[in-house]
Amino acid sequence: MEECGWDGDDCFLQRQWYPNCTVEYPSWVGDGVCRGGNYNTPECGYDGGDCKEFNQFYPNCNVEYPWWVGNEECNGGKYNTPKCGYNGGDCREFNRLYPNCNV
Repeated sequence: MEECGWDGDDCFLQRQWYPNCTVEYPSWVGDGVCRGGNYNTPECGYDGGDCKEFNQFYPNCNVEYPWWVGNEECNGGKYNTPKCGYNGGDCREFNRLYPNCNV
């Protein structure tokens, strides 16, 4: 934020490349981790390109923690849906064992 001196100018490149990106931690943009929410938006360059692959595989999967998809742990809720590839395949065994369990 300008009021804070742009964090001692640590965020210069982020401001230059994504001037309309308003996120709490600008240094997270383009750090190699795909984050959801306001980070995975056109204004932030889809988290500085970190979410490019995720968005190609799961274009309609809108979750808070995209890195949970395909992390070898079955996360329920929004993650275990067709839109998110059943958590990137992590819930395949769970769904096979408990086909009527919707948690």
